[in-house]
Amino acid sequence: MISNSKFAVLFLLLVTTVSYSDAQKNKTVQGGMTAYINNLMAKMTLEEKIGQLNLLTPGGGVATGAVVSKDVEAKIRAGSVGGLFGVTGVEKIRQAQQLAVTGSRLKIPLLFGSDVIHGYKTTFPIPLGLSCSWDTLLIEESARIAAAEATADGLNWAFSPMVDIARDPRWGRVAEGSGEDPYLGSRIAASMVRGYQGNFSSSNLMACVKHFALYGAAEGGRDYNTTDMSRVKMYEYYLPPYKAAVDAGVGSVMTSFNEIDGIPASGNPWLLTDLLRKQWGFKGFVVTDYTSINEMTDHGSGDLQTVSAMALRAGVDMDMVGEGFLTTLKQSLKAGLVTQQQIDNACRRVLEAKYKLGLFDDPFRFCNAERAAAEVLSAEKKVAARNYGVRSAVLLKNANQVLPLKKSGTIALIGPLANNQSNMPGTWSVSGDAKLAIPVLQGMKEIAGNNVNIIYSKGANITDDSLLARKANVFGEKVDRDPLSPDQLIAQAVATANKADVIVAVLGEASEMSGESASRSDISLPASQQKLLTALSATGKPLVLVLMSGRPLTIEKENRLTDALLHVWFQGQEAGHSIADLLFGNYNPSGKLTMSFPRNVGQIPVYYNYKNTGRPQQDLNAEAQKFRSNYLDVSNEPLFPFGYGLSYTNFNYSEISLDKTSMKPAESIKASVSVSNTGKYDGEEVVQLYIRDVYASVTQPVKKLKAFRKVTLKAGETKTVTFDISINDLKFTGSDLRQIYEPGAFRVFIGGNSKDVKEAGFILTK
Repeated sequence: MISNSKFAVLFLLLVTTVSYSDAQKNKTVQGGMTAYINNLMAKMTLEEKIGQLNLLTPGGGVATGAVVSKDVEAKIRAGSVGGLFGVTGVEKIRQAQQLAVTGSRLKIPLLFGSDVIHGYKTTFPIPLGLSCSWDTLLIEESARIAAAEATADGLNWAFSPMVDIARDPRWGRVAEGSGEDPYLGSRIAASMVRGYQGNFSSSNLMACVKHFALYGAAEGGRDYNTTDMSRVKMYEYYLPPYKAAVDAGVGSVMTSFNEIDGIPASGNPWLLTDLLRKQWGFKGFVVTDYTSINEMTDHGSGDLQTVSAMALRAGVDMDMVGEGFLTTLKQSLKAGLVTQQQIDNACRRVLEAKYKLGLFDDPFRFCNAERAAAEVLSAEKKVAARNYGVRSAVLLKNANQVLPLKKSGTIALIGPLANNQSNMPGTWSVSGDAKLAIPVLQGMKEIAGNNVNIIYSKGANITDDSLLARKANVFGEKVDRDPLSPDQLIAQAVATANKADVIVAVLGEASEMSGESASRSDISLPASQQKLLTALSATGKPLVLVLMSGRPLTIEKENRLTDALLHVWFQGQEAGHSIADLLFGNYNPSGKLTMSFPRNVGQIPVYYNYKNTGRPQQDLNAEAQKFRSNYLDVSNEPLFPFGYGLSYTNFNYSEISLDKTSMKPAESIKASVSVSNTGKYDGEEVVQLYIRDVYASVTQPVKKLKAFRKVTLKAGETKTVTFDISINDLKFTGSDLRQIYEPGAFRVFIGGNSKDVKEAGFILTK
C-alpha cells in the first residue's frame, strides 16, 4: 500500500502566481477607486445607473433557472446590463465585452459570472464530499485551481461558495454545502473565499457567498420552502459561515429564496442592511438569486414594482434575470418609493466590484486564448481532481478487513453506476463534460494490474420508477432503461457474482436526484437497487458497496447486507481513478462525515449538536424508556454520526490530559491526547475536539465542535495532539444576541467522531 503521505507527493500542486504588473495594477485600482467611480457616476444617466443593477443570462448554455433574458445585445448597447452569466469561453465572453466597451455610451465593462461550484471544466468532488476531507488548506487549493481555470476561460465571478448549514438530507442542495456544523462550515467558507479571490489577480474570481440566509433550514427539506427560527438559533448555528465569508473579504453575497421573520430575504432590510452591512461591515455588493425579486410576488409581498422597490430599499444591488429593477425603478423614484441615493449606492457597489477586478484598467484581462489553452482541462488539474476524490471518500464499514482489495483473483463489478460516465461529475457541474469522466470500471481496470480479472454486470437500472427517472433526466440522460427486464438484469448479475472471489457493487443516486429542485421525501436507495443488493448478498460472497449520492441516505438495510461500505459521494471527472485508488489501497481512506446519516426519515432532523430536553434519554444504547424523549421504534442515535469515518488501519486514543483543571477568562487550557496507529497501514486521522457548557443562561447543546486536526501516523506510530482551549471556545450566543461566556463547569471531548470520545472536565472561574 502507498501511504497517504506518499500519495500526496504524487499530487502536482498548481500554484497561481500574480505578476508584478498585476500587483501594481491592483494597487493603483484600490488607491483611486473612489475618485474614479465618482467621476464615472457623474456622467451616468439614471437609466445607465439602473442598468448596472441588471444581471442577465442570454441562454444557450445549461439552464440554472426557468427564465432566459431577451434582447440582451440591445440592452448591452443601451447600457442596461451590469453583468452576464451563462456565457462561457474566451471568444464568446470577448465578443460580449467588446459590445459593452465599444457599443455602449460610457463603455462600462461587464461582469461575467458562473456557477463554479466544484471545479470548472475539470470537475472536482461535490462540496459535501470535499468537506469530508476536513482539510481546509486542500479545500482552499481546490477553489484556487477552479478560479485559475475559470478565469482562463474568461470568467471573473463565481456564484460560490454555498455555506448554508443543513440538518435535513431530504433537501437536495445539501450536496453543495459543507454539512451540519457551524464551526467546520465557517472554516470551509473562509477557505473557499480565500481560494477564489486571492488578491484579485487575473487568476482570481470574485466569490459570491450564498444563500443569504438560512436557506438550508427549509421546512420539510423541500427546496424554496419557508424557514422559521429564533434569532438565537440563527446567530448560534446558521449565520456563522456567512459571517466567516464576510470576514474573509468576500466580494459579493447572494440572497436566498426563503423568508426570514416573515419577510423574503431579497426584501429583508434587517438581513441585508442591519445585519450584513451595519453589524458585519460588509462592503461588497448584494445580488439576488435567480428571479427571487419577482418571486416575492408569490410570497404575497406585492406586485413587481412594489417588491422591486422593497428589494432596493432592503439592500439589494443587483437583480438576477428578473429585470424588476430595470423596468420599475425609474417609475418608483418618481413615486417616492425609492431614493436617488439608494440607486446610486447600489450602482456604486457594482462598479466598485468591477474596479477591484481590474476591468476598468483592462476589460479583457480575463480573455487570453493562450492561457485558456494551457489552463483548461490541463493534466495538473486532472491530478488535482483525483487527489481530491480520494480525500473526500468516507469508509463507513469494513468487516473482516475486506478492503483494501487484493490485486489478484476475480472481482465482480456490478451496478448501474459501475460503468456510467454521465453521473460521475455530480450535480451542479454545469461547465463540465461528462464524456471526459472516468467510470469505475475503467479506473479499476487501469489500476488493478494484470493479475486481476474484473468482470462486469449492470445488475439493475438506477430506478425502475419512470416518473422519478424523467425528473432525474432534466439535464440529459442520467437514468437509462436497460432493454433487459429487472429480473433478467439481476439474474445476469448473480451469475457474474458467482464467478468471482469478491463483489464490488456500485450503487446510489443519479447525479440529478440531488441538487437544486431535487428534494426527496424518501432518501433510501431506489427499490431496483435494493433488490439487486439483496440478491448479491445471498450469494455469500464478500460484498463491498461503493455508494454514490449527493446526500446522506437511509441505508440501515444496506449496512447489514454488506461487508464493507465506502461512501464516495460524486467524485467528479476522475471518479473512476479515485475510487480504484481507494479500493485497491493506493490511498487509505481518511474522510469523516460532515452530516449525520439517519436510520430512517422519521428521525430527521438528526444532528450531533442537539440539546437535551428536561427528560433526556439517559442510556443512548438502551431500548425506548418510558417518559423520556425517544422513539418507540428506533434509536435516537443516527446510523452514522457526524465526524465518523474509518480507515484501513486502527487508531487508539489515550485519556485526555489537561494541564490544569480551572482557568480564568484571560488564560487557556491545554487538552492533549495520544493517538496511536495500532494497525498495519499508514494512515490519517481527524482528531476532533468538542466542548459542552454544562450550565448556562441559554441552554446549550450536548457538545459543539471547537477544533480539529488531521494527523498522519505511520503504522505503529504514536503522536500527541494538543489543543489550546481559550475563552473564545467557551462563548455562546446570549439572549441579547451577543457572544458571551459564563463561569462554571465545562466538559471536553476528544475523539475520532462526535460519538466515540474521551472526556474530561474543567472549571471557568471569574
